[in-house]
Amino acid sequence: MTTQAPLSWPGIARLGLVQSALGAIVMLASSLLNRIMVVEYAMAAALPAGLVAFHYGVQLSRPKWGHGSDAGWRRTPWIIGGMAVLGGGGILATFATTLLAGPFWPVFAALVLAYAMIGIGVGAAGTSLLALLATRTAEARRPAAASLTWIMMIVGIVISAGTAGALLDPFSPQRLIAVAAGVVAVAFCITCIAVWGIEGAPQDVEKREAAPFGEALKGIWSDRLTRLFSIFVFFSMLAYSMQDLILEPFAGLVFGMTPGQSTSLSGVQHQGVLAGMILVGVGGHAFGGRAGMKLKRWIVAGCFASAVALASLALAARAGPGWPLAINVALLGFANGMFAVAAIGSMLELAGRGGPGHEGIRMGLWGASQAAAFGIGGFAGAFAVDRLRATLRADAPAFELVFAAEAVLFLLAAIIAFRLNDRMESNPAGRPNLEEAVA
Repeated sequence: MTTQAPLSWPGIARLGLVQSALGAIVMLASSLLNRIMVVEYAMAAALPAGLVAFHYGVQLSRPKWGHGSDAGWRRTPWIIGGMAVLGGGGILATFATTLLAGPFWPVFAALVLAYAMIGIGVGAAGTSLLALLATRTAEARRPAAASLTWIMMIVGIVISAGTAGALLDPFSPQRLIAVAAGVVAVAFCITCIAVWGIEGAPQDVEKREAAPFGEALKGIWSDRLTRLFSIFVFFSMLAYSMQDLILEPFAGLVFGMTPGQSTSLSGVQHQGVLAGMILVGVGGHAFGGRAGMKLKRWIVAGCFASAVALASLALAARAGPGWPLAINVALLGFANGMFAVAAIGSMLELAGRGGPGHEGIRMGLWGASQAAAFGIGGFAGAFAVDRLRATLRADAPAFELVFAAEAVLFLLAAIIAFRLNDRMESNPAGRPNLEEAVA
């Protein structure tokens, strides 16, 4: 709790810079090192995929980190500390990757430790950052704040990936370590500068009293709206992530696209995501009505639109070349961007339910749901396509069935979002109904 006024737009943008820095370091582990392991060191693709899935598993600890920031005086130390652990994990992962030409198992142990540090750092810094954004952002600004911070995170990933890629040529292990260290150093410095003084002087921040972790977690889980939103986050993000690893193979196997063409198609999807995020940020801020209810409408619309786009991809698998695939993928990205930013904005709006001092653990619970969905989704989508291709002995029907299943998941998420609307309307004050509590 703070005696300060809500954050101004420059203050919100400062927290967005932290998201940019966080995304820049995560890019090292999830994208750059992925390619280096598989291409330069001829490792099986399962190695980086498993390590990325493991780092999502570690993020199931997010509620604990969020509770820790709830119980303290300030969230800033958790953000800076988390970024330090994240940066250390990124550098260790990079250094261990350069040793893959030697004995495998010691290097593998180092990689597991590094990706555990990455998961812990993302959990501690990211959860505390969102909790701070939730407590310090005025309700009317939350849709635009969610959009701004996530767009800045994507921009951070794009800039760091482009810069790192340019500096890595010609490739050498020493150059890789130097580039990774530079990305981490810049990201950490940006974080420290961005959060400096944003919570005010120590006397401006009242000490928060928090229940023990187990009691606090049981208390927020007893709120049906919190529980329902956690389920929504899981199913929607599961549907969102299932196509991550299969869209480019789909374009190559069914539509005969070259690697360059399929990569460009992925770029079209990300452009659509940005457009959807901008629409929600501008529309959610500009149009009348209570902010939370506006966001729920965007969530439902985004989920339905995502289901339609995925159903269209299932039809595209049957139709084959000649289908306007680029337009279809752009619409999928647009719909995904709509619902994703609206969901983040709703997290900011719902985080303070039941009074102040619980924002961190609520954000942690929803972050854990998202991490579980991302860890399962990418693997499940790729595994399902592989098994269906082997069983059906055909590519197009396998992709058709998986895309159709994703569409059903998004429809289920939309139904849950409708129920969220009903819960919000019946309990607008955001107070947990203790009579509805479950053990």
